[in-house]
Amino acid sequence: MYAIIKTGGKQYKVEQGDEIFVEKLDVNEGDTVDFTEILAISNEEGLQVGDTVSAAKVTASVVKNGKGPKVIIFKYKSKKDYRKKQGHRQPYTKVKIESISL
Repeated sequence: MYAIIKTGGKQYKVEQGDEIFVEKLDVNEGDTVDFTEILAISNEEGLQVGDTVSAAKVTASVVKNGKGPKVIIFKYKSKKDYRKKQGHRQPYTKVKIESISL
């Protein structure tokens, strides 16, 4: 059984027991999160999409909050003495999928 959830402007295909990295959520470690925006769900009856999955829910527990690897942005223009270095670390939340219910 798997579900396709939407969170943080992205879509994720999840199964029970999966650990995924999502955009930062405003929750603490150890808390549970319910994803209610389910786009599709697959079970023994087949694939269900649209309004039929409006009652579905995916429950996950927060493993940790953190920051991703540093990304370096370096702008350079030749012969113009222009150099600009900037770094960025994207925050994330790591969640473990506990259950998928229809």
